[in-house]
Amino acid sequence: MRADAQRNLDSLLDAAKAVFLEQGVDAPAKVITDRAGVGVGTLYRHFPLRSDLVVAVFRHEVDAAADAAPAIAARYEPGEALSRWLDRFTEFVAAKRGLAAALHSGDPAFEPLPGYFQERFGPTLTSLLEAAAAAGDIRADVDAVNLLHAVSNLCMSPTDDGPDYSRRMVALLVDGMRFGAPAR
Repeated sequence: MRADAQRNLDSLLDAAKAVFLEQGVDAPAKVITDRAGVGVGTLYRHFPLRSDLVVAVFRHEVDAAADAAPAIAARYEPGEALSRWLDRFTEFVAAKRGLAAALHSGDPAFEPLPGYFQERFGPTLTSLLEAAAAAGDIRADVDAVNLLHAVSNLCMSPTDDGPDYSRRMVALLVDGMRFGAPAR
């Protein structure tokens, strides 16, 4: 893909993520293209169907969160790396909120996404958990898939208290994982 085409695609995905979060997935295409700084034709050239755009935004966000883990793990001690990555994951959950209605709509285009979610996040989080447990930072019996679901549920406040609420709840969960960790 040419550099300008890649920039347009990246701009569309970033704009769609923001617009979906603010207005939902049914927001007008013109709002997305205006924010991305491209024409409507560019949007439809890359994403002929709305579901194509929703899937692309979801996958883009999953990939960005999963791909952040190795850099975080290289920069921080295992327990801190786990905590920071879970904070990054809460950002993903917030972005997913704008996609939730579409993802649960029954549209067959979205059926592969839960598998993609687990395929990307399961090994990512398992690696962080194993490193933190080996370092004695957390208890060793934390399952990655269960933790992903727990964090997702904690971030779905019924009163939509925002990202600060989600971060506080996840921080409490991380503190709970430290209980029962072997003494250093």
